[in-house]
Amino acid sequence: MPKTKFSAVIATFICCYAAWILLTWSFALEELICGAVICLAVALFTSRFFIHDKAFWLANPVKALALFFYCLVIFLWELIKANWDVAKRCYGGCKNVNPGIVKVPVDLRSEYGQAMLANSITLTPGTMTLDITEEKGQTYYYIHWIDVTAPSGKEAGDAIKGTLEKWIGRIFK
Repeated sequence: MPKTKFSAVIATFICCYAAWILLTWSFALEELICGAVICLAVALFTSRFFIHDKAFWLANPVKALALFFYCLVIFLWELIKANWDVAKRCYGGCKNVNPGIVKVPVDLRSEYGQAMLANSITLTPGTMTLDITEEKGQTYYYIHWIDVTAPSGKEAGDAIKGTLEKWIGRIFK
């Protein structure tokens, strides 16, 4: 069993406990103590899977603000644009649909950043990340896209990823 860093346990505990409080929304002493015990047990057993290095990277105010801005402005705007595009296609009789799978290069090196980009792409309507592969040091996503206007490569990546990759790269350097 690999050794877990204490900072990883603490960071996992903080995230779990914050989620516990948000989900229960109870500040009764018994529930706070029970939540702390359960979250500590979860953190002890799972922190090695969630945090690989730099447990407190989000404590950096610049990164925290960039993440906050990404979630509330950048991703939300891309989500609205994608919803509008899919709604137009659906109400227009689904005539402008050309589905397919494209291979898109990704320049993010952080595993967390790659996962965040893949999830962001999948959460926007009309796209779904199917696979992440690495070939000759380059990471590629295979994405199912509702309207394939470019078969693969940079053009498809620019159309699908938009500004998401650039902003995620600022957060996970």
